[in-house]
Amino acid sequence: MLVIIDYDMGNVRSVSKAFELLNAEVVISHRPTDILQASRIVLPGVGAFADGMKHLKERNLIEPLEQAVIKDQKPFLGICLGMQLLAQGSEEFGKHQGLGWIDAQVKPLKIADNDLKVPHVGWNEIKYNESCSLFNGLKTRSEFYFVHSYHMICQSPKDIVATTDYGIQITAAILQDNIFATQFHPEKSQTSGLRLLTNFVNWNGHG
Repeated sequence: MLVIIDYDMGNVRSVSKAFELLNAEVVISHRPTDILQASRIVLPGVGAFADGMKHLKERNLIEPLEQAVIKDQKPFLGICLGMQLLAQGSEEFGKHQGLGWIDAQVKPLKIADNDLKVPHVGWNEIKYNESCSLFNGLKTRSEFYFVHSYHMICQSPKDIVATTDYGIQITAAILQDNIFATQFHPEKSQTSGLRLLTNFVNWNGHG
């Protein structure tokens, strides 16, 4: 059972529909029991970092998520805000503490090129680590759909498995053990996105 975390932060239904196209058994839930029983977990999200953390805390979701993902090592996918919340903290509208699963900080996009607007919205090509099985079957020059004004800066380059160029190099995807996350939206990225989600459904949480 694949559980998509519902914490009132955006695109839960569109993520669910994408997985349903792959015939995955999907449950949208905010119940700790479902999280603990899940075979894999997806944390999507659109919106402000502080709101995301607040909603996770108010729904008592942090402890079951840490049990399932950190202790039980279940395959995990974070999407957009769901990736940023994994960081130690964020500078979005003040300083806020994150889940702290990844040694990283979330900072505002600062682009010197006046032709490139913030927020970063639209299709961008990614460069990915070909040894990461979650990118299996993708074309070398694959494009994914981005919508964000903040980006994750990782302390360790080893955690970064994909980047994109938008005036500066942006972390597009991270991988640490059973934790995989993307700044882009695979559910909005058509063929390439469905390929990546297929890989996640079949992923054992390693490599």
